[in-house]
Amino acid sequence: MRANFRMQRLFVEQALGRGAEVEANGEQFNYLANVLRLTESAEILLFNGRHGEWKARIGFPSRKRITMTAIEETRPQPEPCDLHYLFAPLKVGRLDYLIQKAVEMGAGVLQPVMTQHVQGKITNLEKVKANAIEAAEQCGVLGIPEVREPVRLQDLLDGWPKERRIIYCDEGDAGQNPLPLLSRITEKHLALLIGPEGGFSEEERAMLRGLDFVTAIPLGPRILRADTAAVAAMALIQASVGDWN
Repeated sequence: MRANFRMQRLFVEQALGRGAEVEANGEQFNYLANVLRLTESAEILLFNGRHGEWKARIGFPSRKRITMTAIEETRPQPEPCDLHYLFAPLKVGRLDYLIQKAVEMGAGVLQPVMTQHVQGKITNLEKVKANAIEAAEQCGVLGIPEVREPVRLQDLLDGWPKERRIIYCDEGDAGQNPLPLLSRITEKHLALLIGPEGGFSEEERAMLRGLDFVTAIPLGPRILRADTAAVAAMALIQASVGDWN
């Protein structure tokens, strides 16, 4: 069922179901009352990443309180997105863009990975989670990706479940067309690994290429920025072996 972009969407933490009443917190109150200027009995859409999307009716039990009562399910909760997105943190601004696009493209897990040439860092996971939620609110996504603590590349690979294939974009890979390589993948559980702005080191490339659960792919004849490469690679994966297929 398609998203309704004519109605405002709001993420809430509370459980949702017919008749469930959610009280707006301070930030939500300001947004609903002062930014959107909604009035008594106005309707919005609520979702929590677990119980689908619900149409809710606004109530003002007092001047400083807003309640939202779920009255009708508009979309059921889909199966969680299974694509894991492993990324070297970028600088602020571009990192925000990267998180937003990963949510839109169907990433179910966001895993920061610290590599030798990484230039950015994750100092506030709550900000990353908030960015992911905002992206979901804006683009109609019902699932909220899991945001994990940053981990060193070596540690990530040492503990990696072998049944989940890692696809990584190697700017030094021979050839230009990734589709023949992607067509050989038979695993259903996948992860995409994007390196830092400076690329993977030669040691990291050798380590990745030595693992039988890793597939290296090129991304065409042009050099792409890390955030551009992420969007291009996710589109390729979803279209060829992911949930667009």
